Amino acid sequence: MSEKVEKAINNHKSFYPCSAAVLCAFADDAGISEAEAKKAAAPMAGGRMGKCGAVLAAEYVLDKKFGDASEPLKKEFEQRFTEMNQTLVCKELKGALTGKVIRSCRGCVTDAAELLDDIIYNNQ
Repeated sequence: MSEKVEKAINNHKSFYPCSAAVLCAFADDAGISEAEAKKAAAPMAGGRMGKCGAVLAAEYVLDKKFGDASEPLKKEFEQRFTEMNQTLVCKELKGALTGKVIRSCRGCVTDAAELLDDIIYNNQ
């Protein structure tokens, strides 16, 4: 497990929302400070934008790091995350409509950070 993945997990253990846990761990890849990352991550947390906040944070990093070349990388990220967890939608992951939790928030943070780390490493 990479340092950034561990940092994302530890951020979440330290009560960062899912989006901030991932974005703060990869802030340098996005070219921003951790303080800027926390602020940028706030609207993504808790499924407020539909998708899982950890997914949105990872996609934000990919956008910032790769610019116009990020679209195929985001598509790859979403495909791989969905293969792991069946969905990208926070409500579905949390079982809000069915009562059946597919993946915990910590699990989503872990999966998003591992996938993001892998995609960045393989596309530098």
